Amino acid sequence: MPFLAAVRYGRMNATEKFIAKSNDLRTGDEVIIRTERGIEFGYIAGAVTTHEPEAVKGRNDILRRATEDDSKIQEHITSVKEPSEMSYCTEQIQAFELPMKLTAVEHLFGGDKIIFYFLADGRVDFRQLVKTLAKQYRTRIEMRQIGVRDEARLLADYEHCGRELCCRTFMQTLEPVTMRMAKLQKTTLDPNKISGHCGRLMCCLRFEDEIYAELKKSVPQKGVFVRTKEHEGEVIDYNLLKQTCLLETSEGERVTIRVEEITARLGKRSNKDQREDTEDNPSQGSEHDSGA
Repeated sequence: MPFLAAVRYGRMNATEKFIAKSNDLRTGDEVIIRTERGIEFGYIAGAVTTHEPEAVKGRNDILRRATEDDSKIQEHITSVKEPSEMSYCTEQIQAFELPMKLTAVEHLFGGDKIIFYFLADGRVDFRQLVKTLAKQYRTRIEMRQIGVRDEARLLADYEHCGRELCCRTFMQTLEPVTMRMAKLQKTTLDPNKISGHCGRLMCCLRFEDEIYAELKKSVPQKGVFVRTKEHEGEVIDYNLLKQTCLLETSEGERVTIRVEEITARLGKRSNKDQREDTEDNPSQGSEHDSGA
């Protein structure tokens, strides 16, 4: 039975399943792994046994538990090699006058590749830069253009909530986040309060979007007239989480009702005649409401 372990690795903190030769690894253990990129250094993020080897994406293997020497090599890479490579590449970018901003450098543990992450407004012809870097370091060079969300993933640490950035801890893909999600959750629309380190809307707005969208299905829209056993009025506000509506009756009274108390949805009415038509033909009001 193959043993699969979740391993976190790389500057982007990718977390994937890897095949292990034994089941004696524990969360937090440092390991040497083989990925499609080469030999890398990683950490056990979790483990699970399975009978499905095909669950592993690509050729991901845990070669061994990292030794003390391995840890020292990795520390030397992050504290000495990568800063030096960052400095040299930045100098060359300036020398070639390239319109790009170097963000981070990732030197693979096995020396198979050095990846330079950069920001740029458009396409950049960095062929001469790559030749210079390859000549200097005598290994494969990859220039990877990223966006501002990836930059935050590489460089930022903690968010407004006090927790480490979601994109650095568990998120594997950066899905679009829209202002519609913020409006649906009735959060503040102040960009300074709902934007992350990247300057874009915070990813956590997406996490609860599905449940908010589901809750909204049972709540009538604003402007719809509804009837309960005790009240009839226009919906002027609602609370999705509490599943309640604020009604304004024809007498101007405002009452809060639960969604399950609604016995009829009379549709949106703009004048007395429309109201009378709707009451005479309840199906018409129902059709209008569902189509809104």
